[in-house]
Order: sequence, then structure tokens, then C-alpha cells
Amino acid sequence: MSSKDISTAHLNNRVGPVLRQGALAKAVAEAAEADNPDRTIAIDDKVAYVRISTDGEMILRRATIEEMLGQPFQMRDLEVELSSFSGRIDNAEEYIRFYFEKTF
Repeated sequence: MSSKDISTAHLNNRVGPVLRQGALAKAVAEAAEADNPDRTIAIDDKVAYVRISTDGEMILRRATIEEMLGQPFQMRDLEVELSSFSGRIDNAEEYIRFYFEKTF
């Protein structure tokens, strides 16, 4: 990232989770694409972690993550692998929502 990119990073509206590398990160990346078909999902694999992002809003549904994992899943288990996230977060039993609302 150049110094210009860093100085303007606060102006973007990218949202989404940053997860430790592994089966859950792969399932969440696949779920992000399935649950947000009208959005372009960026998957940035950094070897130790994966940044999954899109513009404005991302919804991840428990049922979709379960389908991608091939086993039962509780949304609270996502917090264990969630090393960071961008945007704001709204979490419930059946989904997690990352969103950003610009105020300027």
C-alpha cells in the first residue's frame, strides 16, 4: 500500500471479516459470495489470515456457513476465528452483518 493509499484509507467503505486461515475462513469466503450475490466479494489471502470484503454491507448466514462447512455451526464460534473486521458489526444467532455508513 502506498503512502497515498494509507492517507485515504479512511475514505473507503469496505466491510467484512478478517479470519485466521483454515476451513472456516474458506467456508466464510464461499458463504459471503453465496449470501451476497449482488456484490463483488474480494478475498485477500495473506497465508496466515484471510480478509474477506465488499463495499457497504455484507451478510453471512449461519445456514450458508453450515452448508459450506458440511457440519453444524454456531455464529458465536465465528468470534474465535475473527481476528479483526472492517466496518460495523451486527451479530445474531442466524446471521452476522458487516456494514458501513458514511456520514460525510
